[in-house]
Amino acid sequence: MVSRRDFLNGALWGGAGLALGLNGPARAADTSASANGALRTRAIPATGQTLPVIGAGTSGSFVADIGSDKYRRLKDVMTLFFDSGATVFDTSPNYGGADRVLGALLEEGGWRDRCFLATKIAADSRAAAERQWAGSLEALRTDHVELLQVHNLRHWKTQLPYARELKERGKTKYVGVTHYLRRGLDEMAAILRDEPLDFIQINYSVNAPEAAREVLPLARDKGVAVLINRAFDDGDLFARVKGKPLPGWAAEVGAQSWAQLFLKFAISHPAVTAVIPATSKPEHQLDNLNAGRGGLLSEAQQRELMTMDW
Repeated sequence: MVSRRDFLNGALWGGAGLALGLNGPARAADTSASANGALRTRAIPATGQTLPVIGAGTSGSFVADIGSDKYRRLKDVMTLFFDSGATVFDTSPNYGGADRVLGALLEEGGWRDRCFLATKIAADSRAAAERQWAGSLEALRTDHVELLQVHNLRHWKTQLPYARELKERGKTKYVGVTHYLRRGLDEMAAILRDEPLDFIQINYSVNAPEAAREVLPLARDKGVAVLINRAFDDGDLFARVKGKPLPGWAAEVGAQSWAQLFLKFAISHPAVTAVIPATSKPEHQLDNLNAGRGGLLSEAQQRELMTMDW
């Protein structure tokens, strides 16, 4: 594992890595915020379908008792989300029941048809995956999902073919693989080289930018959509910037908070399709959504964030 200092001094600023375009030419389907404040969108390379660049995760944040005060706050979170035009919700059967809460809220709010619903297979055998998939459909109160991912590359040689079978049966439109740590990047790159995929999901943040060395350029070259998790490093980044003023240029890109800068950092890489921060607080949801409006970060601005003392 290379150190962050070695990474920044190596391929990142050389002929490879981010030199392929941190903030390179916008894709045809990459739209800036319109006059009415619409969210920026990016295209899924496999089909051209566009997605808003700000989505939402459910790990931790959607663990709640149905009908509880937190559940009602989550309904407010989702109301703000869908009213903004956002669509992508990501969950998993091993997020402590978050998928059941998400399914109940989608049904209660009448949002299922407006949701790009992504879930995962996290199982050690084909039989276990089949049982898990049946449980996921029940929990999510649906008969299909838009994206089915192999969770953290777990038994992917068994589960990716199963996901493709479900795609052929019309149970999912897209398939992919995920990981959430630096240590998964080498295997993710190998899979990208050898396997046809619609999506990958990886971690990428100002203090963990290693995906930009190989995985993000590979995804772009192979025409694979990218979801970004842990853009806030599980909240650790907020502790590190507590009390620090925003950079003087933040207003130039329409950023009014550190959360918006961290999210804009992720979506400023042209390989990234959407970022999926998780929250159970309406005010944080509004803050996150605003990162999908306004400008993107220049290469110099991204470099400045990355070279802060994290």
